[in-house]
Amino acid sequence: KRKAGPVGPVFFVLIRLRMQVRNLFSRNLQNPVCELSGNRYICVEKSLRKRTAGDPDPGNDHELTTISMEYATKLQEYAPAPSAEEVDAEVARIREAALRNMNVETCKFCYSAIDLTTLSCNDSEESVTRFAERAVAFYKDYPEIPNVASICIYPSFVETVGVAVDGTPMRITSVAGGFPAAQTFLEVKALEVAMAIENGADEVDIVLNVGRMLTGEYDEAANEVEVIRAETDPEVVLKVIIESGALKTPELIRKASLLSMFAGADFVKTSTGKIDVAATPEAAVVMCHAIRDYYEKTGRKVGFKAAGGVRTPQDAVLYYTIVREILGEEWCTTDLFRIGASSAANNLLSAIEGHEVKYF
Repeated sequence: KRKAGPVGPVFFVLIRLRMQVRNLFSRNLQNPVCELSGNRYICVEKSLRKRTAGDPDPGNDHELTTISMEYATKLQEYAPAPSAEEVDAEVARIREAALRNMNVETCKFCYSAIDLTTLSCNDSEESVTRFAERAVAFYKDYPEIPNVASICIYPSFVETVGVAVDGTPMRITSVAGGFPAAQTFLEVKALEVAMAIENGADEVDIVLNVGRMLTGEYDEAANEVEVIRAETDPEVVLKVIIESGALKTPELIRKASLLSMFAGADFVKTSTGKIDVAATPEAAVVMCHAIRDYYEKTGRKVGFKAAGGVRTPQDAVLYYTIVREILGEEWCTTDLFRIGASSAANNLLSAIEGHEVKYF
């Protein structure tokens, strides 16, 4: 099993994070130094220093963690968001292109990009085991169709899925970090993420603090993501949900996407699927433009995930086309494009097979 963050066992994470978070959101950033008994020395400043001979315990090799407080300033380096009218015009153009992409091969790819999801209050070890075993059986039942990219569940079911998919290439995605509202203590968010990873999650989907975005606290929103990113192993894929339906405007959707990428997101994801307005093509267009602009400035590729309300083959192919038209063919891989869905899996299979399929 993976270790959670630099120090390993998750119970150390809570102790360290509690001190780190107190400093992170201090309104007085003159000299907010926090000294820990572990192997970290954390200071919320523009720069950090190692201990000198005059410092306590100078002999230890201390790992330093930098917490940036300049994300809002970085936003100024990027062009503003397109207007709603410009977005509408681009969506209309891409819808035409999506009609040309509506074919079996594209449906097969979209199926392979699915994070097959069950996030219900009715989930149990028994139901999640059946769900995961059905996904694993797909390898034998449909050998000519690439299987889904991952199984997405609540963090308490990561080990359950791990047992069911053992010995297969199936990846495990866990929502975490106070999903779906992200309205809990940052220490709790980071600890939940760490526990999901320690139990075997390959990928973690967290939610950006929408409340902070709506009140203009951009540094604080991004810093939460940065703290969580710091507590994950580098090989763990971190997807940040911006909850585009709550942000509403192209400007806020663009800012949330950029802030997530600044803070270390591997993917930006539209929605939790738990509020009235989920994924929309308009939000996807704005997010993909932000991904492209970020890549052009940094050279780092960040993926896009559409989730919430993606049900039909036409929905899936439309989001695929948005990615292809704005980001290019190189983004059309499961490493950079995902769809969060449950019912879409059966519907895509039906489109591929040419008759109704109710596999899941």
